[in-house]
Amino acid sequence: MNQDFLINFGLFQASAVELTAVVTGLISVWLVKKENVWAFPVGAVSVLLSAYIYFKGNIYANAGINIFYFIMNIYGWYNWLRRIDGDKHIMITSCSIKEMLAYTVIIILIFFGLWYLLGKMPDNKYAVYDAFTSSLYAVAMWLMARKKIQHWPLWIIGDIVMIVLCIILKWYFIGFQYLVYIVIATLGWMEWRYKVTGTQTY
Repeated sequence: MNQDFLINFGLFQASAVELTAVVTGLISVWLVKKENVWAFPVGAVSVLLSAYIYFKGNIYANAGINIFYFIMNIYGWYNWLRRIDGDKHIMITSCSIKEMLAYTVIIILIFFGLWYLLGKMPDNKYAVYDAFTSSLYAVAMWLMARKKIQHWPLWIIGDIVMIVLCIILKWYFIGFQYLVYIVIATLGWMEWRYKVTGTQTY
């Protein structure tokens, strides 16, 4: 992690790059919750900075997945802005059971593929964490760009695992970011579900 321009926040310490990534990331997730298309350009800034942070920390899959996020932010920005049926934007929808099974298989395949590749790389003690969260996040980002409600629980599961990894690495400020992500994602899940089903229950 970049140790230049360190900023202290009580018990937390963060670089300027890390702080910017955290702030833009939190703003982006909040904007997604509100179904605001500006989530994508703000998110693009966050993921590029995050890619740099993870690469410096030898968390290679998460570094690479953030480059994928950048591409998906561009696609999501386009997809949320495009109009269908004349003047309507795409609506929030839910995956079918068939789609959910297919995405589960995709997550498993990505996980084992990344775990295998990362196992061959030096200085990567956290391959299983890295591969697991990256597989979840890759599918979650795709579903988010398509306004599928199931992206929220995938983010939540991945964020829980990332908090554990951040504690191990002593990246406490980023770990706190993921904790806030979980809170916002839970609220977002409830809010999106209400828009689709009319109920806030899970």
